[in-house]
Amino acid sequence: MTGRKKPFPGVTRVVDRHGKVRWRFRPKGRADLYLPGAYGSAEFRAAYEAALEGVKVPVARTIAPYGTLSWLIEHYLRSPKHLNLSDVRRASIRRELDWLRNVAGKYQIGALAARHVEALMARKAGPTAANTVKKNLSMLYNFAIKHDMAGQHHNPARHADRRKENPDGYHTWTEAEIAQFLAHHGPGTKARLAVLLILNTGAARQDLVRLGWQNVKEGRISYRRHKTGVGGDYRILDDLAVELRSIPQDQLLFLTHGKGRPYQPATFGNWFRDQCSAAGLAHCSAHGLRKGLATLIAESGATELQIMAVLAHSGPKEGATYVKKANRGKLADQGLALSEGAKTERNASNLVARLDKPHPQPTEQKAIK
Repeated sequence: MTGRKKPFPGVTRVVDRHGKVRWRFRPKGRADLYLPGAYGSAEFRAAYEAALEGVKVPVARTIAPYGTLSWLIEHYLRSPKHLNLSDVRRASIRRELDWLRNVAGKYQIGALAARHVEALMARKAGPTAANTVKKNLSMLYNFAIKHDMAGQHHNPARHADRRKENPDGYHTWTEAEIAQFLAHHGPGTKARLAVLLILNTGAARQDLVRLGWQNVKEGRISYRRHKTGVGGDYRILDDLAVELRSIPQDQLLFLTHGKGRPYQPATFGNWFRDQCSAAGLAHCSAHGLRKGLATLIAESGATELQIMAVLAHSGPKEGATYVKKANRGKLADQGLALSEGAKTERNASNLVARLDKPHPQPTEQKAIK
């Protein structure tokens, strides 16, 4: 009769010199580490799963009171779900969750209802920020339910009402605005190079600031998108090739500031906004240029998969949005053309003489005698 399989292979019970029971995990080929929490608890399982994935997990116990929102946030931040995100996304979520912890961290998660979620949303200035509060709370509650934390079985954020947002978000550049920007920022300028890099690669800010000669080979430029992990590979278009000729081969990055220092994504975004304003396009942004590129290629007949490849999306869903908008315009034009055709047909006389309605001839009236 064989023994029961261990639920957490590699974990052993250790009693330290203070008599405290600890759980040591010895991953193959890596240093030992101690797992936090009671054996088999949600905190323990999260750390064990992260260790299996090779992610270094802080082992300090949470200092927040059990069952509070702060307690849940601290557990989430140590989980594989969070630690396996990109650096940029982790930093963004961390800032958003720190705000939640500051304003509502003391409350028990089981005591919050949908009306409380809406009250927290109302503390944000705009609809997008308010909806981000709802989204993050929903994520936290789903995490708690999945790991059976503090007996949580419902998600109050799911029933909170979303705030109405601008469906288009960032302004989408038009062809005329692209031409206006390039007319203002002439050949050899950093601003022109930045725009042409985006139009050639669809790169977002965090990827754009990392592009350099190491990304160029045999007339093509490639990179792996930081947010999705998806690779993009593109033929270098003529306009961009002209600008790249002025970049020294020993310059590590194409876009730098100061004494060759690399941009941080946020710093680049602020600089790029200034260049847009200088060109009379204060309403434009780098992200909006990505949307403009997607719109241009969709209106040229590109498929969802082609847009996905250009913008290095992880799936065709976002590309389908641009294709749908482009198709809506084409269908509208076709509908108007049919309307024009019907109007012309109504006004036209039938060319077949025997089917044409004859005009009434004046009748001769006899004089009454």
